[in-house]
Amino acid sequence: MSEETNSVSRKTTSTARLDATDRKLLGLLAVDATRSYADLGKLMNLSPPAVHERAKRLRQDGVIKATIAVLDGGLVGRPLLAFIHVDTTSWAVTRQLLALEEFPEVEEIHTITGESAMLLKVRTRDTQALEELLGRIHSIDGFKGTRSYIALSTYLERGPSAAI
Repeated sequence: MSEETNSVSRKTTSTARLDATDRKLLGLLAVDATRSYADLGKLMNLSPPAVHERAKRLRQDGVIKATIAVLDGGLVGRPLLAFIHVDTTSWAVTRQLLALEEFPEVEEIHTITGESAMLLKVRTRDTQALEELLGRIHSIDGFKGTRSYIALSTYLERGPSAAI
């Protein structure tokens, strides 16, 4: 795991101080981060420089981690969405699996409680590509097993809400 990822993980363990205006700005940006500060200012009854300063502070505080384009998996050639529960023999092996972030098919990696050590969210072009990814996971020493779940439909996919 990169040092940047490590520092972001540590930052998210405490809650940032957000007022109602911050939360409204975050909600607007979560829906459309391409809006100009002038447009956001009109929607929030603030000047564009005031919106810019708030957004800048929220980035510095780590509340806004990135501004990204949310891609349609099907349209970019990865229509198969799957969730993989990964079982390992030890915590050290689980930490080794963080190297899976290098694979473009892996969108999310979570260590979890319960019967599995880790949960992966992956997108592949088809079941054959999923099988190849599972083969790479199975080749890791200390790996114990996987359970895969293929999503048939996605009705809601979003990040955290800033609403109280």
